[in-house]
Amino acid sequence: MRLGINIDHVATIRNARGSIHPDPLRAAKIAEKAGADGITAHLREDRRHISDQDIKALKDNITVPLNLEMAATEEMLDIALDARPERVCIVPEKRLEVTTEGGLELSNISDNKKLIIYDIINQCFKSNIDVSLFIDPDIKQIEAAINLGVKIIELHTGEYCNSHDKQKELNRIQYATMFAVKNNIEVHAGHGLDFDNVIEIAKIREIKELNIGHFLIGESIFMGLESVIKKMRNIIDTYR
Repeated sequence: MRLGINIDHVATIRNARGSIHPDPLRAAKIAEKAGADGITAHLREDRRHISDQDIKALKDNITVPLNLEMAATEEMLDIALDARPERVCIVPEKRLEVTTEGGLELSNISDNKKLIIYDIINQCFKSNIDVSLFIDPDIKQIEAAINLGVKIIELHTGEYCNSHDKQKELNRIQYATMFAVKNNIEVHAGHGLDFDNVIEIAKIREIKELNIGHFLIGESIFMGLESVIKKMRNIIDTYR
């Protein structure tokens, strides 16, 4: 199971002072050293954490794949085509949300929005950029993703992480994963994962990649970033 490290909230801390410290690129280099298989960064439309300059610096200086999370807009498509990350992950965005609150709504969207997503997928494919769609573990959403032509989805694990009935949500993730794999879709997962709740997700062998950020950046205050990533890597490998 590959482990992608989201370094967004290193930039959040930096931006709180309008300074240059801490540097998201430095965090990405530490993550590489600690065994990360990829770096994820979400360039939001409001630029509340990661900046355009961060994306360029990451692409130019890391040796592992860069996964650019972005909204389905023409502006973000232009940035992706210029930066050429190894992968783009299309995510929903709401201006006032604290963090991404759920997956894309694909099964009931306007024709215009569908055309925008379809155009992003096709233009990225032409530029040899993989595309994934961040969706809830729901069969209708997966079917819509298949119809859009993507080969990768990332399942939103937030409901599982926050639920009092974790087994019910885990069952949804397992069922969605198996449905996707049977339809030749590679499955990734992420959002809200920590040292404890990642265990059951790591056991789902059909999930090929986890993307984890906020928890690891927070724990790094106490443990150090390299140590916290190594611990997460060890947990995933142990229960895999």
